[in-house]
Amino acid sequence: MSALLAGKTALVLGVANRWSIAWAIAQAFQREGAKVILTYQGERQQKTVEELAAELGGAVCFSCDVTQEADLTTLHDRLAASGAPLDVLVHSIAFANREDLARPFLETSRDGFALAQDVSAYSLVSVSRAVAPLMTNGGSIMSLTYLGSQRVVTNYNVMGVAKASLEAATRYLAADLGAKNIRVNAISAGPIKTASARGIKDFSTVLDAVASRAPLKRNCEPAEVADTAVFLASNLGRGVTGNTIYVDAGFQIVGL
Repeated sequence: MSALLAGKTALVLGVANRWSIAWAIAQAFQREGAKVILTYQGERQQKTVEELAAELGGAVCFSCDVTQEADLTTLHDRLAASGAPLDVLVHSIAFANREDLARPFLETSRDGFALAQDVSAYSLVSVSRAVAPLMTNGGSIMSLTYLGSQRVVTNYNVMGVAKASLEAATRYLAADLGAKNIRVNAISAGPIKTASARGIKDFSTVLDAVASRAPLKRNCEPAEVADTAVFLASNLGRGVTGNTIYVDAGFQIVGL
């Protein structure tokens, strides 16, 4: 362990199971010496997240539904009660109705569009607003995005538009929070087999296409995304803000 995050406290939102990118990030943070705090949404996820927290040496877990302002207020209050500053926020949350992913984007429902934006993009704004006052020593906020925000990816549909919104929010938050020495960035990970990825029709064909065409001739791994998160959370990334960093085996540079 190089202890790049020794003495830092990191809040990680979006751990659903041990295949989550957020879980790989939480593990990497602990490896580098950070105190990790996890959140879960409702009783359905509570047991799984608490079991994973135990593997991190008993990491603290809080319930938080990012669509509920009362939950965000409670999250702020619980974090503030520790008396220690927060140093890192990882936002790894996204959701869209399965039917809105399965049908053409033109047929996206109004409610489905609003839901995808609320959970996948606006929540970065609302969570940042809740925790930024606790980053009294400065800090690093990061979210997870995907190339479908910039290019049309078959069956990604409404989620691609939500991720584009997330990336724009990243830039505006970076401008707002820079004076407080809080950096805001996004990591654009290549396709990875996660629970959320299973909701995308024909996802295996995406994996095959990336592995055949990416410069590194393979897909990226969760640990590679996690190490990039460590960089952004640590002093090594102190001059980086407002950026989307690609960790996708180089696929984003490939044209025809």
